[in-house]
Amino acid sequence: MAVAAHRWLMTAPGAPLVRTPFDATPGAGEVAVEVAGCGVCHTDLGYYYDGVRTNAPLPLALGHEVSGRVVAAGEGAKDWVGRAVIVPAVLPCGECDLCERGLAPICRSQKMPGNDIQGGFASHIVVPARGLCPVDEKRLAAAGLTLAQVSVVADALTTPFQAVRRAGVRPGSLAVVVGAGGVGGYCVQVAAAFGATVVAIDVDDAKLAAIAGHGAALTLNAKTHDAKALKSAVAAFAKSQGLKPTEWFVFECSGTAAGQLTAWSLLVHGATLSVVGFTMDKVEVRLSNLMAFDARALGNWGCPPDAYPGALDLVLDGKVALAPFVETHPLDDINRVFDAVHHRAIRRRAVLVPA
Repeated sequence: MAVAAHRWLMTAPGAPLVRTPFDATPGAGEVAVEVAGCGVCHTDLGYYYDGVRTNAPLPLALGHEVSGRVVAAGEGAKDWVGRAVIVPAVLPCGECDLCERGLAPICRSQKMPGNDIQGGFASHIVVPARGLCPVDEKRLAAAGLTLAQVSVVADALTTPFQAVRRAGVRPGSLAVVVGAGGVGGYCVQVAAAFGATVVAIDVDDAKLAAIAGHGAALTLNAKTHDAKALKSAVAAFAKSQGLKPTEWFVFECSGTAAGQLTAWSLLVHGATLSVVGFTMDKVEVRLSNLMAFDARALGNWGCPPDAYPGALDLVLDGKVALAPFVETHPLDDINRVFDAVHHRAIRRRAVLVPA
């Protein structure tokens, strides 16, 4: 049976997004998810405003932070019908050599909604059933959250979750997060949930104030500290807390050239630098610092679907707060919301909700 649906298509960078009907009938191994909410990520804005190319040709519906309910399924996926789910932002094939060796983030057949396939700024989305993250609606209600709100788990939370666990953060660690809004704010919370003492660095006092109550033990404004002063302040704080002067975990979440330079300047002996944010800008650094400090640098592309339940548990157990950092808007207002997010008129993570 056909599933009548609509989505908002990007036809060209900067052109108004256009509402278009489509048939959301899933094929074998696929499901049709009735979208509860889809978060607006800065990656979407990169495609729309900055000319970052999508893998699939335009016209294309953007949106990769999706939650909803499975309303139809193809052969091999019928058990999902009726279930509340989060759709992973990156869906590896699960069958190739890379996936079988635990390297799902670099699967060459992966599908990213809003990039490789049609995305979630829509009433429905058709995706492979493999890797869906089920949502326990009783726990969701007990946590005081809606299904739309947890859409941001699909990227804003799971990406830093993967970065923190991959880096090896543990109780007694010192974690420094550069860029404390959006993904960075969740990185602060996740690192704290893993037992780290967290320093948050940003250029926005409002963002620093917001995260100070959610896991940041120290906040520093990079506008009032040069690189040397920032490192000295972090070192002094570490000493005051009885933490090591070595082996810091530095997470670059700002997605800016300035943030990347700040993160690089914070390398100490045995440090781990995790690059979580993305920018098209280039920076000049001395790579030999990695050698001199016996440090390491890690890139982070999404999160394997099998790790999603662990990230969601942090939210449902109250260890990571979502509600103070998200706000919902009607999907039909997508053009207005994109403009507002782009011009920083909306400071929380915007989640678009179909009528």
